[in-house]
Amino acid sequence: MTESSTAARSLDATVAPAASAPTGAPGAPAPERTPRGYTPALAGANFGIYLALLTPVLVSMAFKIQHISPSAEAATASLGLIMGVGALFAMIANPLVGRLSDRTTSRFGMRRPWIVGGSLVGLLSFTLIGAASDVWMVFLGWCLVQVSMNAVLAAANATLPDQVPTDRRGRVSGIIGLTTPLGILGGSVLVNFLADDFTRFVVPAAIATLLAVLFALVLKDRVLTEKPAERYTMRQFLGSFVFDPKKHPDFGWTWLTKFMVMFGYAGVATFLPLYLTERFQLAEQEAITTILISNLAAMGAMAISGPVGGMLSDRIGKRRPFVAIAGVVMVVGLVMLAFAPSIEVLILGQAIIGLGAGSFFSVDLALATQVLPNPDDTAKDLGVLNIANALPQSIAPAIAPAIIAAGASTAIGGYATFYLVGAAVALAGAVLVYRIKGVK
Repeated sequence: MTESSTAARSLDATVAPAASAPTGAPGAPAPERTPRGYTPALAGANFGIYLALLTPVLVSMAFKIQHISPSAEAATASLGLIMGVGALFAMIANPLVGRLSDRTTSRFGMRRPWIVGGSLVGLLSFTLIGAASDVWMVFLGWCLVQVSMNAVLAAANATLPDQVPTDRRGRVSGIIGLTTPLGILGGSVLVNFLADDFTRFVVPAAIATLLAVLFALVLKDRVLTEKPAERYTMRQFLGSFVFDPKKHPDFGWTWLTKFMVMFGYAGVATFLPLYLTERFQLAEQEAITTILISNLAAMGAMAISGPVGGMLSDRIGKRRPFVAIAGVVMVVGLVMLAFAPSIEVLILGQAIIGLGAGSFFSVDLALATQVLPNPDDTAKDLGVLNIANALPQSIAPAIAPAIIAAGASTAIGGYATFYLVGAAVALAGAVLVYRIKGVK
């Protein structure tokens, strides 16, 4: 998954509330108050999407591929390919749909068609994966899932500046931020009660679709009354993904730091089910239960370290030491995961990874906002930084099979080797944060 996030996008054309007659005014004023029911409905939609997207990443996809693959080696290779290419589709779909929704002239609103349409396509795609008997069908289904569900996320979260006054957006964003760990925990718990591949994909997707449609019904969507005069060109689209590191070196080092630490973090969940069944000889249900416990430990640690790291960083007035220490803590957890002699040590390693990740995510974002190249292009630049979150989720699973195969013949083992490589890359990222000169 892409653990996907959508930067707030500026409205570039005339909009009006869907419930009122189109005005044709040259611009839409900022909302004076948040519509009743909007915040819980948006939070519910985000929770549903993350439940549907992250449950396969954490558990379901690994076992699905294992069930339809001829060998363990084939399962590892197929899982890496599917997750890697799927993350690439997510990375492209999110900013593309976000911008397209800014220009949608449907009488049903700018965002609502993408929210409803994407969730329905996603449900059908999850159904295809659940019923698939061949790897190529799973591959096709997962690419469709990533496009459709990231379309829902992009359109739903783009409603924030449409619906919420500026001085209330931090509070609403904080609530929305809780939906990712809640989706992870919800998926981990739900899978324990679903016994077959089909229901493990379809039930979370059905919940996501229901919550997305409910949000669309609650949403007082804006209606674009005039088509934008300027065409959305391929050059503008490609510009969403690039920047000049020579002109903005601090931004470039921030991007690279985030990418390398996220590379170490990205492969943990994807291959953990296969790691548990191979190294510890756990049965499938035992592995699912272990994943639930380890996720609870990791999320609990993140819930503590995220706010604490952010507050201490603000109080001391420094960012780089907190980012570096958080990265090193994650490295310690990855090494523990690689050499874990028991399930208990593995769960402790997951908790330590969560402890570092919580602080890293909070402080790294604060650091990033201090090195943005252009204050008039914040949404685009935050989108570029989001690529450093999303791209490792494509690259790490894609190259993992080769690393695992190379390490399989060593005393360490294939999956352990992969976690150690991730630890080494993350450690390099933690060190590189000190190449950033404009922030303490």
